Amino acid sequence: MKKYILTLLIVCSYTATTTAQNINPRLIKIDSLLSHFYKNDKFMGSVAIQEKDEVIFKKAYGYADVKNGIEANTETQYKIGSITKMFTASIIFQLIEERKLSFDTKLSEYFPEIKNADSITIKNMLNHTSGIFNYTNDGAFMAYLGSKMSHKEMVEQIAAFEPAFKPGTTADYSNSNYLLLGYIIEQVTGKPYKDAVEKRIVKKLKLKNTDYFSKINPQQNEAFSYGFDGTNWIQQEEWNESVAGAAGALQSTPEDLTKFIRALFKGDIIKQKSLDEMLEMDFGYGKGIFIFPFGERKFYGHNGGIEEFTSILGYYPKEEFAISLIINGSNYDYNEILIGILSIYYKMPYKFPNLKTANVAPEILKGYEGLYSSPTIPLKITITYDTESNKLMAQATGQGAFPLNPVSDTEFTFDPAQITIIFKENGFTIKQGGMVNEFTRE
Repeated sequence: MKKYILTLLIVCSYTATTTAQNINPRLIKIDSLLSHFYKNDKFMGSVAIQEKDEVIFKKAYGYADVKNGIEANTETQYKIGSITKMFTASIIFQLIEERKLSFDTKLSEYFPEIKNADSITIKNMLNHTSGIFNYTNDGAFMAYLGSKMSHKEMVEQIAAFEPAFKPGTTADYSNSNYLLLGYIIEQVTGKPYKDAVEKRIVKKLKLKNTDYFSKINPQQNEAFSYGFDGTNWIQQEEWNESVAGAAGALQSTPEDLTKFIRALFKGDIIKQKSLDEMLEMDFGYGKGIFIFPFGERKFYGHNGGIEEFTSILGYYPKEEFAISLIINGSNYDYNEILIGILSIYYKMPYKFPNLKTANVAPEILKGYEGLYSSPTIPLKITITYDTESNKLMAQATGQGAFPLNPVSDTEFTFDPAQITIIFKENGFTIKQGGMVNEFTRE
């Protein structure tokens, strides 16, 4: 459950979509963009876009099971990681509305063995101000992530850690908060967490493809997750659902997720007063929800990561607009993919990234290292060679370093900023936004 606001040349699966998609040039271009990423082995996954109560675009790209050639479709279920926390928080708010819990309920009423439990409230856990150490950050976590763990064993793991900080003094993202909130839901309702989700959200909203995951079965339209080794998609190790729990053990589809967040903001899950409380930010965290800025717009939602799945769900209340992207084949920055989708949707200037990469010998790359300056720009640019990634890195004065993608032995690009650098003897030409400047090695 990562904290976060993609060599098989195969034909992507195309699933029937709404009429709006077929006549809307923006949606056609979004499809072209995602096909561009997919065909260049950067992405496999699924997307849904919803305007008010209508899903106007949905499509899956790639495979649920590469080895057996099982294509994904818009009904394929993907693990959603920490977006699960939005479901968990919603149920906690329901229980508060039912007066079965309160924001001031102490963790010590349920798990007194957790350090500082008598000072940690439900509210602290919802907005990550509890100070409970994040169990997935522990080095030992990798040893048991695939094993079935009892509630008692997981609580013992968490109880063994020292607090990260005094409750309420700051915030730090911790999966431990939501794992424990799930256990509290079970104690209060007398039902397993997955049953509470089914009764209180899934059935209520008539979601077709959202449930608690178990071992992946592509024959039941469930997807594996994949990393890319430079040539092939490599299937990733599965987590056991017991170690993710209410912090990240749900699977769903983008369409179900956009319907869920739309219902949340319409008041179909919790009352408006509860929603207002959920959206109140403390130290940058809401209660089971984040803010994702896109230009002047503020999207509310959550992201998630588990195994090699990456997911994001966002809602812009002013326009009643929802978007969800779930990736099961990860070989590109998901944030850049989302920026591309939203840029096209909002008719902002956007150039498809160049995804072709040339193989350039390390000795050539090393030969470009140095400090470069220009008579027309006050910033200097340092070029370094990173041996681990076999890439050139560029860094302007006072700015962060960024990788350069080789198009040829002399031409390199950084697509997110639309930068092209062409090396020549003792210097380079840099192009960006219609401007051209010359740099010389010092």
